[in-house]
Amino acid sequence: MTSQTVESTGPGDKASAPSDPAPPEGLRGHPWFTLITVAVGVMMVALDGTIVAIANPAIQKDLHASFADVQWITNGYFLALAVSLITAGKLGDRFGHRQTFLVGVTGFAAASGAIGLSHSIAMVVTFRVFQGLFGALLMPAALGLLRATFPAEKLNMAIGIWGMVIGASTAGGPILGGVLVEHVNWQSVFFINVPVGALALILGLVILLDHRAENAPRSFDIPGIVLLSGAMFCLVWALIKAPSWGWGDGRTWAFIAASVLGFALFAFWETKVKEPLIPLGLFRSVPLSAGVVLMVLMAIAFMGGLFFVTFYLQNVHGMSPIDAGLHLLPLTGMMIVGSPLAGALITKLGPRVPLAGGMLVTAAAMYGMSTLETDTGSATMSLWFALLGLGLAPVMVGATEVIVGNAPMELSGVAGGLQQAAMQIGGSLGTAVLGAVMASKVDNDLAGNWKDAGLPPLTAAQTDQASEAVQVGVAPVPKGVPEAVAAKITSVAHDTFISGMSLASLVAAGVAAVAVLVALLTKRGQNAEAGAGVGHI
Repeated sequence: MTSQTVESTGPGDKASAPSDPAPPEGLRGHPWFTLITVAVGVMMVALDGTIVAIANPAIQKDLHASFADVQWITNGYFLALAVSLITAGKLGDRFGHRQTFLVGVTGFAAASGAIGLSHSIAMVVTFRVFQGLFGALLMPAALGLLRATFPAEKLNMAIGIWGMVIGASTAGGPILGGVLVEHVNWQSVFFINVPVGALALILGLVILLDHRAENAPRSFDIPGIVLLSGAMFCLVWALIKAPSWGWGDGRTWAFIAASVLGFALFAFWETKVKEPLIPLGLFRSVPLSAGVVLMVLMAIAFMGGLFFVTFYLQNVHGMSPIDAGLHLLPLTGMMIVGSPLAGALITKLGPRVPLAGGMLVTAAAMYGMSTLETDTGSATMSLWFALLGLGLAPVMVGATEVIVGNAPMELSGVAGGLQQAAMQIGGSLGTAVLGAVMASKVDNDLAGNWKDAGLPPLTAAQTDQASEAVQVGVAPVPKGVPEAVAAKITSVAHDTFISGMSLASLVAAGVAAVAVLVALLTKRGQNAEAGAGVGHI
C-alpha cells in the first residue's frame, strides 16, 4: 500500500509523491534536524517517567501527603498516558504530527512548571494527569514525524537514535533526580522541564515540517474513543490496584471483566463505523500484530524484572538512589551504544534475526539476574545489566519499526500510539504479575525461614507486615532489638527477598524466551517507503 504526503507549507500546498521528493529548504524539514527536535521533546517525557520516583519522599514530607497520595503522583500520570496514547496518535493523523507535537511539548512543559508551583498534593496529582495527557500527544507524533521525514533505508537508524534517547533518559532519571533533590529541591525536578520544553518548542517551530497523507482521516470516531479509553482505563486500573486489592479480590476481576467487555464492544463498533479509530484490518498484518505482542512481552520482562533491581540495590545492598543509578549505567550504556548499531543491523538484515537474537540475549540476562545473591559484587551485576541493555536495544528499535513501518502512512500516528500503549501495558503487566510472583514466594518462604533462624514467632498481623516489608527488600527490624537478633532478621529478610526476586527473574526470562518465537513472525515494514516524503539524506 502506498500513499502520498502533503507538505503543509502554505495555502497552496500540493501533494508530493515519495518517488519524487523535493529537497528540504534549509533547516525546515531536514531529517536529522527533525530527529534532534523530536528527541529533545521525547527526552523530557522519558526522563519524567523515572526522575519523579526520587522526588516522591521529599514531596511526601513537604506536602504532608499520605503514602496513597504519593502513589497517585505516579499512577495518575501513568493512567492518563496509557489511556490517551492511541487517541493522541489519531489526533496527529487528523491534524498533523507537527501541530500535535508542538501542543504536547508546550502543555507538558507548562504542566511541569505548574507542579513545581503547587502547594498541595491534590494540585501535584492533577497536573501530573495533565502531564500524562500532553505526553501522550507528544510521543506518537514524534514517531509519525520520523516516519514521514526519513526514507526507508534511514528509518531504522533514526528510530535507533530515538530509542537511545529514551533509554538514556529513562535510566538517567534516578541519577539526575537524586542530584536535584539532594542539592536543590524537589520542585527543581519539574522546573527542569520548562527550559527543555521551551527549547523543543523553538526548534519545532523552526525545523518541523507538517506531513499529512492525502487519505488521512477527516472525522473522529467518538464512540470508539470512549469505548477504547474506558477499556484501557479498566485494564490499567485493575493492574495498578491488584497488588493492594489482591488477585483473588472481586473488584480486581470486575475491572478486568469490564475491560474485556469494553474491548469486545470497541472491536464490534470498529467494524460498523466509516472512519474507525483503529481499522481492524491493520491487524491482518501478521508482522504488525507480532510487533505489538513483542513490545508487550519485552516490556513485561524488562520493566517487571527491573522493578525489583532498584529495591535490590538500595534495600539489600544499602546504596543511595544516586549510587543505584550509577550501578545501572552498564545497562544504559549498552542501550546508548547498541540502539544505533541495532538500527544499522536491522536495515541490512531485516528485523527478524536481530529481534529474535535480542530477546534471546534478554532471556539470558534475566536468567543471570536470577542468580544474584545478597553479596554479589558490582562486576557480576554490571555484566548482567550490560547484557540486558545489549538484548533490549535491537528490540526497542526493531519492534518500533515493524509496527510503524507496516502501517499505512495515514495511520502512522495510530501505529505510534499502539507501540507506546503496548509498552505501557506490558510494563504495568510485568510489574503486577511479577509482583504477584514475588509476593507469593515471600509469603510461602518467610515463615519457614524465620522459624529456621530461631527467631521469636510472629502473630498473623506481624507476619503480614513483615511480608510487605520483605517484598521490597526491607528488613522488618523492631526498635530496641539486640544487634544479634537484628542481624538474623536482616539475613532472613534479604535471603527471602532474593528467593522471590530470583523466581520473578526466571519468569521474566521465560517471557523473553516466548518472545523469541514471536520475533520470528516479524519482517520489514511493507509501507516504510511511503514515508520518504522529504528529500534525500
